[in-house]
Amino acid sequence: MSETPAQRAFAASSVALVIAVASLAALLPPLADGAAVVRTVFTSLALACAMLLHWVFLAIGAHRMRRSVAGWLSLSVLLFPVGSVAALILLSWFCDEAPQPPAIRA
Repeated sequence: MSETPAQRAFAASSVALVIAVASLAALLPPLADGAAVVRTVFTSLALACAMLLHWVFLAIGAHRMRRSVAGWLSLSVLLFPVGSVAALILLSWFCDEAPQPPAIRA
């Protein structure tokens, strides 16, 4: 069974989330020392890029499923990282359901 475009977006979002959480863990006090400024800067840049990519791929996946992009993205941003995990799990679960018909606009 092949993946849908939404499932591919969620897989990319999951990878970006794992990288963001790993970068966040690398910035915790026991692992970060004050002398390694260059390492701290690169870890912070990796965290920022990974979070941004996670949110972009999550929004793309929600859009491809015809779900509320603003609602799912706000859940992910406001409750990061727990909200991000919840959004990925729920949207992946909804991928298995029948596709929704396109919205009729007047």
